[in-house]
Amino acid sequence: MFVDKVRITVSGGRGGDGAVAFHREKYVAAGGPDGGDGGHGGSVIVRVNDNLSTLLDFRYKRKYAAQAGANGAGRNCSGKRGEPLVIQVPRGTVIRDAASGQVIVDMSTGEDFVLAKGGRGGWGNAHFATPTRQVPRFARSGLKGEEREVILELKLLADVGLVGFPNVGKSTLLSVTSNARPKIANYHFTTLFPNLGVIYVDEGVSFVMADIPGIIEGAAGGAGLGHDFLRHIDRCRLLVHVVDVSGSEDRDPVADFDAICAELKEYSVDLSNRPMIVAANKCDLLPPDSENLQRLRAHVEAAGCPMYEISAGTTQGTRQLMRVVAERLRTLPPVTIYEPEYVKPLQTAGDPKELEIEHLGQTWLISGAWLERLIMDINFDDYESRNYFDQQLRRCGLFERLEALGIADGDTVSIYDFEFEYQR
Repeated sequence: MFVDKVRITVSGGRGGDGAVAFHREKYVAAGGPDGGDGGHGGSVIVRVNDNLSTLLDFRYKRKYAAQAGANGAGRNCSGKRGEPLVIQVPRGTVIRDAASGQVIVDMSTGEDFVLAKGGRGGWGNAHFATPTRQVPRFARSGLKGEEREVILELKLLADVGLVGFPNVGKSTLLSVTSNARPKIANYHFTTLFPNLGVIYVDEGVSFVMADIPGIIEGAAGGAGLGHDFLRHIDRCRLLVHVVDVSGSEDRDPVADFDAICAELKEYSVDLSNRPMIVAANKCDLLPPDSENLQRLRAHVEAAGCPMYEISAGTTQGTRQLMRVVAERLRTLPPVTIYEPEYVKPLQTAGDPKELEIEHLGQTWLISGAWLERLIMDINFDDYESRNYFDQQLRRCGLFERLEALGIADGDTVSIYDFEFEYQR
């Protein structure tokens, strides 16, 4: 079964909780706190597997969660990090945000991508020991990992796409020019899913060609099989439009050419402007008195497309066509790689009452669900990101609440695994 579009939910592992523990040893008085930190949660990582050609595995499993981090322990023992969860996808898979439909990443380059980060582990009580607070009896809980719903969409990485009506000989052309062995029969919609073949033209000269299931009128609107698979020619640098000129099915090749071009334009204007070569197939079956070949040549050349006569069944003209295709590909830009469009929205300030403030000597512990979400978006190594964090805390009224409770300059503000010195 060929599956090329699925919706899944991924979530990073939760960070482990910090430990509240104290050193206990004979003859050692007041050993002090030694609670260790919780381990960071595992992340969900997407990796390309060139042995995969479909998203079938995701049809039966829709939720993927990485391992949570282990809790901290005494003797300053940190919890074990959660194991990352690696999801393998075929090369050419485009990952989109389910809500906005924007591209998150195009898995075509082969580099791993972190799709959902694991949560940070909480601090143990050893972190909170100060000269004035020698026995801290509190620790931080771990943060939740990122959770997101995404759409995986497979767009084949092919240089050339074969398009045309059903039963015009696209699969036959692919089979006689490559080692691909698609199903071939004399009835419509024999091809139910795209097939790829590598065409070797000469030493060091080759390209990948995709046989797309037959497109019919109305395909761009969802009719037939073409709508489901038109996405697979989005990346193709060149289109080879296969037309049956024999009229064996009482079809007009000129009308067929125009109908397919109209469907491509309806689906994507950019796709309709893609360079195209017309392959007039089944020339061996052309009746002697037929004018189909002359009419089609005049029509497609007027549209700016070169036309070549072939017979895929007898391999007549197929080798020459592949050489022409290879030569044309040399002048075209490389296969399209989709640039990321999705920008994760930063959390906006919510109700200040959501934040809990705990006063312990000269330390102020701030916590709350809103703050957990906000801190996941902040890169504390970046100056602008830190400024944004400060602005959000001011906007939600946190500083006003702290001043009303009596915070003083030099006091420590502890926000999960970060500590700041308060200055008015």
